Amino acid sequence: MFINRCRQKAGRLLQTVDVRVDGNRPWDIKVQNPRFFPRLFAQGSMGLGESYMDGWWDCERLDQFFFHVLRGKLEDCVHPLSVLPTVLLSRLFNFQKPSRHKIIAEKHYNIGNDLFACMLDRNLNYSCGYWATADNLEQAQERKLALIFRKLGLKPGMRVLDIGCGWGAAAKLAAERYGVEVLGITVSDQQAGYAREVCRDLPVEIRLQDYRRLNETFDRIFSIGMFEHVGYKNYRLFFTTVKRCLAPEGLFLLHTIGNNQTGTTTDPWINRYIFPNSMLPSARQITAAAERFFVMEDWHSLGPHYDKTLMQWYQNFNASWDSLKDIYGNRFYRKWKYYLLSCAGAFRARSIQVWQVLFSHEGILGDFEVVR
Repeated sequence: MFINRCRQKAGRLLQTVDVRVDGNRPWDIKVQNPRFFPRLFAQGSMGLGESYMDGWWDCERLDQFFFHVLRGKLEDCVHPLSVLPTVLLSRLFNFQKPSRHKIIAEKHYNIGNDLFACMLDRNLNYSCGYWATADNLEQAQERKLALIFRKLGLKPGMRVLDIGCGWGAAAKLAAERYGVEVLGITVSDQQAGYAREVCRDLPVEIRLQDYRRLNETFDRIFSIGMFEHVGYKNYRLFFTTVKRCLAPEGLFLLHTIGNNQTGTTTDPWINRYIFPNSMLPSARQITAAAERFFVMEDWHSLGPHYDKTLMQWYQNFNASWDSLKDIYGNRFYRKWKYYLLSCAGAFRARSIQVWQVLFSHEGILGDFEVVR
């Protein structure tokens, strides 16, 4: 009886966003285990994600399902009590303090370079591509980096800092094409080893280092897809560090996923299974952290480009699964598919964003126009 009531309630909610239980359209869900329905209301996002990993329900097009659900703000209709402890703890504790900075590397970025090599472009860019004039993933990633470097006005001889350098793609391109010297920092030993190898003949240094330990001067600084791991309790410290390290006439570009609303936590399922201790900043949190430190020169919104990027990553991952399945197993496949396609749906629904924000110390004098 209780399961039936939960099923009826879920069916009514899903109908409001044009999703049917056991329907035939690509975005409809097919439920294999009826315990899915009470689990959904008891655990919310966590129950939805874990039950998918467990094979309790399926959907032909998860990206379209999440587009419907998130565009219709259905998450506002489910309020499981299980999330309250996480919200309270996030206000009491700093989950991104220095002693915890390696957790994200161990749980995500060190999973295996073989996985990321199959999924990403050939240079292993793990952030949103720029598709305005691109026909494929390689072009989209290269043009994203070119856009960033044009905004920063890179010139030969400059010293540049890459905060969260990943597998070294940005540092490599900046050194090769713009003649700059680059320091890239990461907390992942897998990324650091790979980046050192691909940049070995270039004026690039790769360090295993937390950003808070930086105390050097750079002409330009950029951070691509790392700010999501900083945490709201550390935003001011992050900008303090950049302020300390940026030369007086320097520029700083922040490329980050952003949240439409100010919060202190991330999606519970994403936090447990994909990006532990992560959270998405709001525009208000970014501007408050940068206030009195920098002048904002430009704010560029790129959210829809991440939908296309994630769909291409999923296609690459899915096409390569036969070479990966013996290493990672079926449960990992369902987890990773859910991650990539749920995020694609979220960007498509404009529930989350991608921002490139350009800062200077005191404001650029004279005629100035940011490139697009």
